[in-house]
Amino acid sequence: MGKFTLEEVNDRYVDVLREIGNIGAGNATTAVASMLGIRIDMSVPKVQLLEVSKLGSAICPEEEIIVGIFLEVQTDIEGSMMFLMKMGSARFLVNKLMGRDEDYQRDFDEMDLSALKEIGNIIAASYLSALSTMTTLVITPSIPYIAVDMAASILSVPAIQFGQYGDNALLIETEFGDDIMINGYFILMPEQDSYDKILTALGLSI
Repeated sequence: MGKFTLEEVNDRYVDVLREIGNIGAGNATTAVASMLGIRIDMSVPKVQLLEVSKLGSAICPEEEIIVGIFLEVQTDIEGSMMFLMKMGSARFLVNKLMGRDEDYQRDFDEMDLSALKEIGNIIAASYLSALSTMTTLVITPSIPYIAVDMAASILSVPAIQFGQYGDNALLIETEFGDDIMINGYFILMPEQDSYDKILTALGLSI
């Protein structure tokens, strides 16, 4: 097992993670803007290292319905990641992509879910690309899975995963859009040894 723990994270490492979040969010915003054919502005991402048990309260009430895109990461590092959106943001993106009125409110059909999965995949790839570029590590994502459910149910997935991987997760909260702002939450959950690999690659090994 690696020797890195949450308590040992220093300000410099958090600054590097914040920069990765900035680059990843910028890449994601550009990709989504290109997909939707609109101009999008982005706020400065909020970056936190949290215990997995605290992820839910940092995002929304446990009973709130959200959209979660989950995938595993592998090759030079191992672990899993999720991209989460609240329903209002997910509906806005799907309606925009499908050319519908913004107030269209029907349940997502298979085509909607496929579109959301693709949006989530592009956004996740943007963050992983930023991490890969800054660390020079090869990071390969798996095929994504999508769920529309209560936050407590969706966030039980990383809790189960961390039975294998560790206790801590990187949470990046970003906001982007034009007239309507979209909130997204990127969660990276490397297994414990992969934290050490990331630190070493960044020249910050403890």
